[in-house]
Amino acid sequence: MSDVTVREPQRREARGPVPHPLDPLNTEEIAKACRLVHAAAGSSAACRFPVVRLEEPSKRELRKLTSAAELPRRVFVLTLDVASGEVIEHIVDLGRDAIVSRKILSNREAPYGQPPVMLEEFFRCEAIVKADPGWRAAMHRRGLTNQDIELIQVDPFSSGFFNKEFERGARIVRAVSYFREHPQDNGYAHPIEGVVTVVDLIAGKVIDLTDEDPIVPIPRKKRNYGAHENKSPRTDIRPLHIEQPEGPSFRVDGWKVEWQKWSFRVGFTPREGLVLHQLAYQDGEHERSLIHRASITEMVVPYADPTANHFWKSAFDAGEYGLGMLANALELGCDCLGSIHYFDVPAADSKGEPFIMKNAICMHEEDHGILWKHYEFRNGLFEVRRSRRLVISFFATVGNYDYGFYWYLYQDGTIQLEAKLTGIIQTAAVMPGEHYKWGGMVDDNLGGPTHQHFFNVRLHMDLDGGGNTVTEHDFVPRPWGPDNPYGTVFDMTTRVLASERAAASVASGETGRFWKISNPNVTNSVGAPPAYKLLVNSSPLMLAQEGSFVRQRAGFATKHVWVTLFDPAEKYASGDYPNVHAGGDGLPRYVAQDRSIENADIVVWHTFGHTHVCKPEDFPVMPVEYAGFMLKPSGFFAANAAGDIAPERNARSVLASGLAVAGASCCQAS
Repeated sequence: MSDVTVREPQRREARGPVPHPLDPLNTEEIAKACRLVHAAAGSSAACRFPVVRLEEPSKRELRKLTSAAELPRRVFVLTLDVASGEVIEHIVDLGRDAIVSRKILSNREAPYGQPPVMLEEFFRCEAIVKADPGWRAAMHRRGLTNQDIELIQVDPFSSGFFNKEFERGARIVRAVSYFREHPQDNGYAHPIEGVVTVVDLIAGKVIDLTDEDPIVPIPRKKRNYGAHENKSPRTDIRPLHIEQPEGPSFRVDGWKVEWQKWSFRVGFTPREGLVLHQLAYQDGEHERSLIHRASITEMVVPYADPTANHFWKSAFDAGEYGLGMLANALELGCDCLGSIHYFDVPAADSKGEPFIMKNAICMHEEDHGILWKHYEFRNGLFEVRRSRRLVISFFATVGNYDYGFYWYLYQDGTIQLEAKLTGIIQTAAVMPGEHYKWGGMVDDNLGGPTHQHFFNVRLHMDLDGGGNTVTEHDFVPRPWGPDNPYGTVFDMTTRVLASERAAASVASGETGRFWKISNPNVTNSVGAPPAYKLLVNSSPLMLAQEGSFVRQRAGFATKHVWVTLFDPAEKYASGDYPNVHAGGDGLPRYVAQDRSIENADIVVWHTFGHTHVCKPEDFPVMPVEYAGFMLKPSGFFAANAAGDIAPERNARSVLASGLAVAGASCCQAS
């Protein structure tokens, strides 16, 4: 990389209210940063802004903070010259009105890498493909007319990397096509098999075309899903209202949230989307820190079909597109139910113009069943408490798939992340009378390729504000002997994860493997370090073969748990620029340093996911699949942290007959 250091001018006096150092950029800050960078660009007309985000201060800087004005407000601005392909990283100091560092990326040299694909390039790609004579000839060979071609859906797709000449150092996408009879026709029901274009977005032309023989007929059966297409909707669903007549229990001050005993700050970036900062829990008179920063930094979806339309598909939806940039505007009463607080998120478009992403983040409370309960038959004491959780969520639509990311905070100190997978599967046309070999049949002459989804969450830990240590635990049966005469004893083993290489771990359901993050500098009520337990769900790992390109590019998906020493340069599980990258970056590179991670400022990374074998029930729209994990207190509190919740009978509950339920609290002896 080529580095240019820019001399910093004298700081100017601050103007207007000073945001908290972790607050997302506002529209004025975005406009100022982009204006400064735009003015310095070699070709301002060709200058694009794939990423504009806050350059966050460090944990150490924030701990010394006594006033928000003490820390510089800095912006990371990534520019792409769409005429030359040059990519430059800038750091802008807003207080100085200046670019304070500038780095030209040498992405034309191995291992390459490109900024994420911008929305304007989606439309540009379609125009380039439809103007290409070779592609048009391929459509004509399949019996499509020029009028048909105008309605064809062209899907740009991040290209992957296979060390082909046209991939090295290039800004390319691959594109596949779908027939439609009208603009709202579900194109995924009509894939055009055997035709793939490679588009050079800088040159503005198709540089490679696949047009296979024999021609697979285009499936023509309609599979539309809009409400207007449903001719016989269910009529037996009665309203179910979620009401909080006195308003929600949370308090919001800008981007700061307090709920029950929880406090945190909301953040948002173009790549990760929702970020939680400075997550803490009030324990008696003490506010105890848990996680400094939590976010999804990457996901990858590798496909298991080796044919021309599919072998290269392995979208890194965060690093190649940006989950935050593709966030939905959530609808009240549809995406979230109850008393809702929305966060509008300022962002920059590809030309550096600020805009507001309305309702990008949803926050609300919801009932979650029984929290704790006991009926003591000896004395008639009956105690039950219902669980309530705070939900902070956003949804991103990445082409055909839709992903929801839901952080749950519970009254007993539990933290959960749940990814919700829905949308429309990728499809493949199948020859009449044949069975699809690379996945499941979902309709006549229509297959769904088998694929995997992997997410990686980054947890910059801050348990009780000190150095943290991770241990790995398994349950194992104790051998028969004098201390196990009945064969019923089992033990828990403990392995301290002392270095980064040793920490890369795989889950084991057989042994109930879990991980503890603890603070060895503090003692809890029973003389042990306070800790939180990482509980992973049943989750696959990458099944692509060792040595495959996708495995090299998505090495984070080969282990369930990674632990690294905090380094501000190590932000993403797949590295900074996975788009058209040859691989080897991200977590495998980070842990190769094998730094000590005992009693240190550590980051815990967890990979989780889902292997999807498509079935008819997944089409035309896939019901939600779930994946995620939990962090539960384990010796962090001296007792049940939710033991102080008061009993309460829900006054709106009635018998199905419509009669109200009378009497004393259900949570006390009658």
